[in-house]
Amino acid sequence: MEESKPGTNLDARRRRLANALWGLFIGDALAMPAHWIYSLDKIAALFPGGIDGFRDPPHPHPESFMFKMAYEPDTATAADLGRPFDILHQHARFFRSNYAPPGLPAGCRKSQNGLFVPTAEERFHYHHGLRKGNNTLNAHLVRVLMRSVLRKGDYDPEAFLDDFVAHMTTPGKNADPYTEIYLRRWFENYSRGLPGPLCAASQRQIWSIGSHGGIIRPLVLSLLAKNPYQGLGLAIEHQHLTHRSENVAAALGILVPLLQALVDGQDPLAAMPRAARRLRLPRTTGKKLSRIYWEYNGPNNIPREEMWDLHTRLAAEPFDLEKMVQEKTDEEVIRGILSTACYPEHGVPLLLYLARRHDYDLKKALLANVNAGGDNVHRGMILGLLLGAAAGEIPDELRRGLTDHRELANEIDDFAALAIARPF
Repeated sequence: MEESKPGTNLDARRRRLANALWGLFIGDALAMPAHWIYSLDKIAALFPGGIDGFRDPPHPHPESFMFKMAYEPDTATAADLGRPFDILHQHARFFRSNYAPPGLPAGCRKSQNGLFVPTAEERFHYHHGLRKGNNTLNAHLVRVLMRSVLRKGDYDPEAFLDDFVAHMTTPGKNADPYTEIYLRRWFENYSRGLPGPLCAASQRQIWSIGSHGGIIRPLVLSLLAKNPYQGLGLAIEHQHLTHRSENVAAALGILVPLLQALVDGQDPLAAMPRAARRLRLPRTTGKKLSRIYWEYNGPNNIPREEMWDLHTRLAAEPFDLEKMVQEKTDEEVIRGILSTACYPEHGVPLLLYLARRHDYDLKKALLANVNAGGDNVHRGMILGLLLGAAAGEIPDELRRGLTDHRELANEIDDFAALAIARPF
């Protein structure tokens, strides 16, 4: 790890902070084409030899069920309050909503378990319409946060929420169809008249609120602080705006100090295994979790108490990252021990495993994450933040491979400069 010379510590920290942000956007765009493909065989068939750079999303998506996702705002109350509620816009055809034409594809059919499934040609990719190098909606919401901070000169939750609502409800702002459940439930609550800071759904009511998507913006915001103590405070405050989740908060408790350590210049060879020891692996392995979901015909059919236990019962012993890398193969770890789904109790140890397996090399680890599938986009943003901070430099072909690399360069540099100048 490169050491700063005396007098250059702030410059080195600003460079590492900027590299972390570049890593986030690169990790997102690289992973987008294989997002939510769980079968490694299907990834291999769609991308012979594996994904080795920025690619277009394929059509059809072999495992897509986006068209079954629902969004049902209280349109009458929203109209009375003067609150916008349309967050789907041109993407409404992919969803079931109560204010747009039916979103089910014309060729859909009923499966044996009673759920509708589309024909092969109607299995649209979650990020249908995006192209190689494009970023997904959650990455663009990071940019909304960054621009809000830059506009105000510091973090203001109310200002962020104003910008967040404007971004989501302005036609043409969002090119990405995939609108996560936390966004749909937030705007449903907003349409009913709840104050913006209280619109977040809870993991205890909706299982998938405890997901990687809740980690990303809070982790970025923590970079404004000069120490992990205050950084975690900022992160948790921001998390609660959109995700009320024990699992997300627990993950931030590990990741905020780790990201701070890497931005401070600590060697990932020491920092990441040390952070891993503060983790506890889930008692329910990835393989067992998939089997249980299959037996119940989907997670929504699992009783709430059982679902909570599946995702919060953890091993007593610390996570030994070095031991896993030395003793286990990728085939044993990926989907076997650790699920590739959206859950932080699986995804955080998995991304640490991928980082260590590939010797903390940014490009190699990010591509391994891409080809692991599942929720690789959101894992990739977190992994990119960590390994970007640890990288001496970001490969130019990765930065320039992003469609918005010129605009991102300005936003990233300005955000990093503001973070360095912030007095605490």
